[in-house]
Amino acid sequence: MLLIDANILMYAAGAPHPHKLPSAQLLERIARGDVEATINAETLQEVLHRYRAIKRWNDGRQVYDLARQIFPSVIPVTSEILDRARELLDRHASLMARDALHAAVVMHEGFDALCSYDRDFDVIAGLSRVEP
Repeated sequence: MLLIDANILMYAAGAPHPHKLPSAQLLERIARGDVEATINAETLQEVLHRYRAIKRWNDGRQVYDLARQIFPSVIPVTSEILDRARELLDRHASLMARDALHAAVVMHEGFDALCSYDRDFDVIAGLSRVEP
């Protein structure tokens, strides 16, 4: 099982970029059931936050709705996951809180990897990061 980072959704929906096509193709494979993957509640919150912040709410609504179609089941952010994220932040000074949360979900749920273009995850021993 893969946990999909918000940047995959945003690259797939965004302007032309080298990551756009691979991201869109991965989401298509997930939607077809060829790849087992999910998202967590923080991923959806990031989509809402980012598109509202850049004043592109109509686009954000569409990205959110598409994500919910592709990923009908969303991993909740529990206190256990937040506790693990806090531990990761204690161990890795360069890690941002959202990244720690995603990493904690992967570890807590026993997922195979996190799918993200964000190399900041690479500082976490035992966490596998893959790109589309």
